[in-house]
Amino acid sequence: MFSRLLYGAQNTLGGAVIALAVALVIGIPTGLLAGYYGSWFDSVSSWVVNLVMALPAMVVLLASRAILGNTVWVLMIVMGVLVAPSFFRLVRGIVVTVRNELYVDAARVSGLRDWRIIGRHILIVVRGPIIVQISLVAGVAIGLQAGLEFLGIGSGSTPTWGAALNEAFQNIQRAPVLMVWPGVALGVTSAALVLFGSSVRDILEEGAGEPPRAVALPAEAPRDADSAPRGTLLSVRDLAVAYARDGGGEKEVVHGVSLDIDTGRILGLVGESGSGKSQTAFSVLGILPQGGRVSRGSITVGGTEIVGLPEKRHRGLRGRTIAYIPQEPMSNLDPSFTIGSQLVEPMRVTLGLGAAEARTKAIELLRMVEIADPERTFRSYPHQISGGMAQRVLIAGAMSCDPELVIADEPTTALDVTVQAEVLNLLRRLQSERGMGVLLVTHNLGVVADICDTVAVMEHGRIVETGTVAQVLTAPSHPYTQRLLASVLDESDVRPPWRDPSTEVTPA
Repeated sequence: MFSRLLYGAQNTLGGAVIALAVALVIGIPTGLLAGYYGSWFDSVSSWVVNLVMALPAMVVLLASRAILGNTVWVLMIVMGVLVAPSFFRLVRGIVVTVRNELYVDAARVSGLRDWRIIGRHILIVVRGPIIVQISLVAGVAIGLQAGLEFLGIGSGSTPTWGAALNEAFQNIQRAPVLMVWPGVALGVTSAALVLFGSSVRDILEEGAGEPPRAVALPAEAPRDADSAPRGTLLSVRDLAVAYARDGGGEKEVVHGVSLDIDTGRILGLVGESGSGKSQTAFSVLGILPQGGRVSRGSITVGGTEIVGLPEKRHRGLRGRTIAYIPQEPMSNLDPSFTIGSQLVEPMRVTLGLGAAEARTKAIELLRMVEIADPERTFRSYPHQISGGMAQRVLIAGAMSCDPELVIADEPTTALDVTVQAEVLNLLRRLQSERGMGVLLVTHNLGVVADICDTVAVMEHGRIVETGTVAQVLTAPSHPYTQRLLASVLDESDVRPPWRDPSTEVTPA
């Protein structure tokens, strides 16, 4: 039996290769073209794919056998046509999401031809999912081929695993153990293909983005790490962030940044795009993009030095100690899951709450951020709520584990003016009630004037001016701050600072 399984492997795997080759040749090119160009080709090819996917595969294979003959190889070609839509839909869906990315537009503007853009910039994006899909389809092809041969479809003279199963079934009364080994071969091979495909994908993805020197160099010892005032919640001293160059070496993008945030205070980190605001915030969170690292300096949160902290310990700070409110609220909610599940899961993992307790707290959080119908929102998907509600959901998620420090990265950029004011008032109220420190990253001086206590102005990766909001906005000392204020088109007074309505006294 062992020798027969070994010899039959070449025929079984050969059939799977035929089905895969046909599926890849049909599915990937058409998916790339339909996703990239769209138009009539996308409509026609999608209609054909939906039609093919609606056909029952086993019925089509049995009908093909009656028309084309009792040959497994021909049936594997038919099967390749039937599974090609899975590759088409996978590739098309990914290409549609990336064809309008800025780097693709830049390639178009630079004069690259479409086939070059597809080959260099788009195909690499779908490479990983294709590899995983190949391993899954190969396992399905092997199993379906064995099923057909088990039913007696195919040449009985060709040794395959399916034929071995068929023969073992006919002799099950005399030697039932013969049924086990072909099944083991099928199961082990399918599992091995899936694991192999996932491993290859991981290796390629890691190798493609691995920076040459980013993680090899430790951060320099901070020169003034002990100079932070006592009682400070967040202290950043002489922070520098560098990124690896393709040809070797590094480029520093943040240069010697120092700032402090006290408990219960809001610091506005303001500057134009590219000034280094987000890089500073990401350094505190420990989520610098691939290739970036803190090359020197000190970051302490609640007295804990986080520069050089192992990822496992740094991860333990996120949520409990440091929370993050991102911009683009709709892009930061997974469309595949309900709002409730996205709030409940972090609390169950971080706080160890049970399902019922986490659900109750999630609904209370939605009510806390002034969502009118929290139970309905809890059951809703992201596409069923507005952008303002989505931002409130993200704020609720940031508050879920009672953090000490909240980093808000442009939290109102994607919202209209009215909703911006509501979200800012909500953020200020929660900060006042909970006594949190807030690092507010923004380019909007109006937002800074509305809710911040202090402000730090960044230019070209450096902080050029710090002080209270009143000092910086009414009497700026640095030319860059003066230019920022001069660029504000609205010359009317900003809204008065936020005050807790419960503390206001109504005249008799």
